[in-house]
Amino acid sequence: MMKRFQIIVEGDADKKFFEDYFHHLFHEKAPKGSITHPGKDGDTGGYQKLRSEDAIGALRQNTDMGGINLVIFDADEDAEARRSELLAIKEEFGVEFELFLLPNDKDAGALEDLLENIINPDNQPVMDCWQTYEEKLGEVRIPMKTPPTLTIPAKKTKIYAYLETLLGKSKSQKKLIKDANRNYENSQHWNLDAEYLEPLKEFFGKNSR
Repeated sequence: MMKRFQIIVEGDADKKFFEDYFHHLFHEKAPKGSITHPGKDGDTGGYQKLRSEDAIGALRQNTDMGGINLVIFDADEDAEARRSELLAIKEEFGVEFELFLLPNDKDAGALEDLLENIINPDNQPVMDCWQTYEEKLGEVRIPMKTPPTLTIPAKKTKIYAYLETLLGKSKSQKKLIKDANRNYENSQHWNLDAEYLEPLKEFFGKNSR
């Protein structure tokens, strides 16, 4: 069990993943409201929203109550640049938090890159097919399009398609594809003990004592 904590992530998709991953690691549900993001009304947080009055206030309040703040955001195109930007917020507002950048605290990327690396290995052929699909799209030229090259679907679409191929066609099954309804503890789809998650597991381990 972790000591009093608050995990701040970028959006709803991250929130659901970390709720499931916390349960997997500690064999209990995270306390209500302990995993959140700075966005409101369904909006994603985004790293700049860590500057918001609500976000800064929540960080300070949790620290004052003896808790630890864990900020887990996407590295995006440049991990070290994003780390510097977030640590600058920490210094500017005088708040305390430990920082981890997805997917693995060193590489560029986001939650979707982490997810791609923890699929059940038995399902790798699905991702191999998607890779072929992207390569074929890259070869297509549409004369009436400017530029004529096609736009490769976003990584979010890849993860959506991965689950869609594995789930049924009913409305109840289709709902399980959406960010907020995914079950990352479903071992037929995901491997929460994957070696790729070791940096994240260590991050939680050192901040749980």
